Amino acid sequence: MRVVAKIGTASITDDRGVISTDTVAKLSDEVAGLRHDGHEVVVVSSGAVAAGVAALGLAARPTDIQTLQAISAAGQSRLVEAYNRELARHGLVGAQVLLDPHDFVDRTQYLHARSTIERLLELGCIPVVNENDAIANDELRYGDNDRLAALLANSIGADVLVLLTDMDGVYTADPRRDPSATLIPLVQVGDPLLAVRAEAGGSGRGSGGMASKLTAARMASWSGIRSVIARAARPGVLAGAVSAELVGTTFEAHDRTLSARKLWIAFASEVMGAIEVDGGAERALTDRPNSLLPAGVVGVRGAFAEGDTVDIVGPHGRAFARGLAAVDAGVARMVVGLRTSDLPDGVNHEVVHRDDLVVLPT
Repeated sequence: MRVVAKIGTASITDDRGVISTDTVAKLSDEVAGLRHDGHEVVVVSSGAVAAGVAALGLAARPTDIQTLQAISAAGQSRLVEAYNRELARHGLVGAQVLLDPHDFVDRTQYLHARSTIERLLELGCIPVVNENDAIANDELRYGDNDRLAALLANSIGADVLVLLTDMDGVYTADPRRDPSATLIPLVQVGDPLLAVRAEAGGSGRGSGGMASKLTAARMASWSGIRSVIARAARPGVLAGAVSAELVGTTFEAHDRTLSARKLWIAFASEVMGAIEVDGGAERALTDRPNSLLPAGVVGVRGAFAEGDTVDIVGPHGRAFARGLAAVDAGVARMVVGLRTSDLPDGVNHEVVHRDDLVVLPT
């Protein structure tokens, strides 16, 4: 079985950002146990920025992107050093892999990143993956490693995605505020998947939170991958997740799958505007793969550029699809409702091409 295990900043560092050697050791022990049983494991680890704060003796986590990117470089080297040391106790070799969103959008980069990780697994290494915070464009970022882990699980054909956190799983309410909250052990495909309220805020040391984990679990499900959200400190959590024990909250895999590129469009990219369409266009897009043409557009919201992500909104006001705009907002407004034969010369015939369009799961 192929496993992607993601651990968050709140689990791997303390309040000052210092890397928890005990946590890294426990995770490495569990990874080694899976390897001993014949499984392949990829670790996605947050914590570089927090570790950089501690390494540089800063009083608090900075807020500006340039400083965050700079200190992540100091923290990343210490993070990988900790993994290498603990994995080496088991005769395992860690291998640092830094990714950014472009690696999942551009086809050439996507194939290259996937083949590199595949080869590392063939060589018996444990890839330790993180977002390339030091150079990632602040306008094109995951913002957290949960979604990166889901995209990675999709790209390498993982069997299970384990999202390790400082909570036991997903609750009916925030257990820190509501003593009646109960753990949700299983989310089935037939359920309104991830229609569970969760706050984006987490420990304050990372950039995710339960909301991003729910998004990642949804992405994994729509990749045909079972996913688990569980407490990192739980003994045997990885082995339990692999053997399908209910060690936290398990999300069943959906029978429909999306490519990594379309997962990124649907769940991981920043929406910059919206295109309103009539009922005929909504039916045409949802019934079969089609491009969105100007004739079906009735309105345009926002100031998006060509290539930006936009929601596609039907007559009832619900965003039923998402895609990459083939024209900018100004051109989209200019061609609203026009037939293809009436378009000005040089204007793209599609507002959103079908290869860049995803009908969102309901």
